Amino acid sequence: MQPPVRYTTPAIALHWMIFVLIACSFMLAVYMVAVPLSPLKLKYYSWHKWIGVTVFALAVARVAWRVFNPVPVVPPHLPHWQKRAAAATHLLLYVLIVVIPITGWLYSSAAGVPTVYLGMWQLPDLVAKDKALAAQLKLVHVSLNYTMLGLVIIHAAAAIKHHYVDRDDVLRRMLPRFAGSGEQ
Repeated sequence: MQPPVRYTTPAIALHWMIFVLIACSFMLAVYMVAVPLSPLKLKYYSWHKWIGVTVFALAVARVAWRVFNPVPVVPPHLPHWQKRAAAATHLLLYVLIVVIPITGWLYSSAAGVPTVYLGMWQLPDLVAKDKALAAQLKLVHVSLNYTMLGLVIIHAAAAIKHHYVDRDDVLRRMLPRFAGSGEQ
């Protein structure tokens, strides 16, 4: 059996759902930190946590899907350094989409603020309340998010370069199939 030439529909769906959720969460986080302490700010923090928990669940599903399903063949025309850079970037992104929500949960636990998913299910605290640890975890959480932002920019720029400059199928392998797109 030959490896596929494009990603599977579940992989594509998980990729884009995770991207949209992370983008929304990041923009919300940047905005909410500037909001004065108020019920509105607490609501934004709750939404941010809900998105984080959802991203974590989808990330676990994405990693599981990746483990049990073959990835598309790497186009043979790509230089070796690009193949290695793509593999390293993908690995780091996979690690970050799993680790960042965990660091947020750890930070929330250390800050003594429970994570209540969708306002209904309180998740257990992962660590005891500890102000000094909370400060360190906040720094880790924020730093990892900005690291991911940099990697996503590189990842997207490479995909756009392949599509518009190299005019190859690297980007199309991860795009959804739409009716009338001419793709099989």
